[in-house]
Amino acid sequence: MKNTIANRQILCDTLLELARKDADVMVLTSDSRGSASMGRFAEELPDQFVETGIAEQNIVGIAAGLARSGKKPFVASPACFLSMRAIEQVKVDVAYSATNVKLIGISGGISYGALGMSHHSVQDIAVTRAIPGLAVILPADRRETKKMTEALVDYEGGVYVRIGRNPVEDSYESEGHCDFHIGKAVTMREGSDITLIAAGETVRVALDAEEALRNSGVSCRVLNMHTIKPLDEEAIKKAAEETGRIITVEEHSIYGGLGAAVAEVVVQHRCVPMKIIGIPDEPAIAGKTAQVFDYYGISAEHIKQVALNMLNAGRERA
Repeated sequence: MKNTIANRQILCDTLLELARKDADVMVLTSDSRGSASMGRFAEELPDQFVETGIAEQNIVGIAAGLARSGKKPFVASPACFLSMRAIEQVKVDVAYSATNVKLIGISGGISYGALGMSHHSVQDIAVTRAIPGLAVILPADRRETKKMTEALVDYEGGVYVRIGRNPVEDSYESEGHCDFHIGKAVTMREGSDITLIAAGETVRVALDAEEALRNSGVSCRVLNMHTIKPLDEEAIKKAAEETGRIITVEEHSIYGGLGAAVAEVVVQHRCVPMKIIGIPDEPAIAGKTAQVFDYYGISAEHIKQVALNMLNAGRERA
């Protein structure tokens, strides 16, 4: 059955459940309670909710102050503004000041498709992963979003999370199949010929590509690299050693994101052929997520073809 529940709704439901038991859990929004699906939280727990209005820089500073007071603040604000307009406050008030703030970039990537570059956030991972002491996480689906949110309440330190706007197809069959640990990649499929590494909403795309490759006789490993930082370097090294080829798939610029993070490990530890699939060096086109993904080759069919080309090139060299 097609999933109709967005990750942002699961985020709200899980935070509400946790906040009922822990009065220190707080949610802050920047005129974004609707787009963050935080309406129910605000209604039920008004004393644990702060609305700042359109003031992304202020909201980060307020959250840092609350954290210094012993609270567990979750900032839910559009990723395009949280990761750009407020980045100095993220760097100084959260990372440098070592405050326990969870920054939830909602409607991330190209979720705001039709609104174009001003509302796309395809540079956020590059920026946030370069900030010392800031963890960076992209959950794959609603089930991983729930497990991640539960883990974040107990995690001490600053975190940037990117979630999309619309419902995404499940990557995990059930909650019981979702084993989430910050900084630990999940092997979604085993394989020996090539590895696909994805994060966030592209995990489902990678799983579909694996099925297409399997039907073509290719043994393909799929890694869900939900945590871009701290990065699971051992999983990457193991994939390079055992499969010999890597393709990364991301809803982000090809510069500075998941592909770059993986390449930094590969080039220093086990050089293997590698391809990065993502948004090229141009303003992403406006359109629905599926249209943008298809335009830039973030699709099962294109990934399959890239993988087959890599495998054929290897055979020709041999």
